[in-house]
Amino acid sequence: MAPWAGVELSALNPLRALWLALTAAFLLTLVLQLVPAGLVPGCALFQDLIRYGKTKSEGPSRSAAYRVFDVPKRYFSHFYVISVLWNGFLLWHLTQSLFLGVPFPYWLHGLLRILGAAQFQGSELALSAFLVLVFLWLHSLRRLFECFYVSVFSNAVIHVVQYCFGLVYYVLIGLTVLSQVPMDGRNVYVIGKNLLMQARWFHILGMMMFIWSSVHQYKCHVILGNLRKNKAGVVIHCNHRIPFGDWFEYVSSPNYLAELMIYISMAVTFGFHNLTWWLVVTYVFFSQALSALLSHKFYKSKFASYPKHRKAFLPFLF
Repeated sequence: MAPWAGVELSALNPLRALWLALTAAFLLTLVLQLVPAGLVPGCALFQDLIRYGKTKSEGPSRSAAYRVFDVPKRYFSHFYVISVLWNGFLLWHLTQSLFLGVPFPYWLHGLLRILGAAQFQGSELALSAFLVLVFLWLHSLRRLFECFYVSVFSNAVIHVVQYCFGLVYYVLIGLTVLSQVPMDGRNVYVIGKNLLMQARWFHILGMMMFIWSSVHQYKCHVILGNLRKNKAGVVIHCNHRIPFGDWFEYVSSPNYLAELMIYISMAVTFGFHNLTWWLVVTYVFFSQALSALLSHKFYKSKFASYPKHRKAFLPFLF
C-alpha cells in the first residue's frame, strides 16, 4: 500500500464522518429554507423537526398527532445538566491522567479508539485538549445557570427528537474533545513530560476569545430575559418583544453568533489545525445559522417596525 493511502483512510475516522454527515444535513436544511416558497414541496413533519420554540408558530399548522411529541423548551436545562455531569466526569479522568499518571479506564479508552482516537497524534498538545474540555465544561455550567436564573421560558416546545439529539450531542462533544488527546496506551502522552511547557500563544488567544464570546452571549441572554421582567426583576409576561442592545443591534440572534464564536475559540485553542474540531465548528455554523434564519423570519413577520438593517446571523452579511 502506498504511504499516502493509510493517511487518506485514517483521515476520515468514525468521529469525523459523523460530524461531516451532521454538517451536510444542516447545510442542506439551511439551503432548503433559503429557497423561495413553492419551489420545493413542503413537508409538515420536516418543518416540525427543524423548528423549536417561537419558530414553530411560523411553520405549517401542527396537527394533534405532532403535538404528542412535544417537550417543553425549558427542558433545555437537561442538556446542560448532562453536559456538566458527563463532561465533568471526562475532565476528571483527563486531569487524573495528566497530573497523577492514572490511566484511562479500559471502557473509556476502548470507546475513544472506536471513535477514531489515535496514538501519538502528531504535534497535538495535551494542554490544548485539556483547556478545550475545561472551556466546554465552564460553558455548560454557565448555560445551566442561565436556564435557572436568567432565561424566562414560556410554554414553547421542542420536538422529542430534538430533545434526544440535544442529550446525545453533549455526550458526543465531550468524547470528541477527549479523542484529540495524544495517547500512549491508556495514558496521556505529554510532549516534554511537562504540561506547562506546552503553553503556546494560541492558548492565550483562544482563552481570550472564549471569555469575550461568553460574556456577549450572557449579555444577550440577560437582554432576552429582561424583556419579560419588570424593573424589579419579576416576570410579568411571556410575550415576544424586539430586543435591543449589545449584538442585537447587528443581528437577530446574537446568542447563536456567540455560540459559534465560542466553538471557534476552541478551534484556536487547538492551534488552528485540528481537522476534527473544524468539522464540529462547521456543523455549529450551519445549525446556528438555520436557527437564526428561522428566528429572523419570525421577528420580521411579527413586528412591522423590526429594524431593517438587522441581519439574521452574521453582521452586515446574512
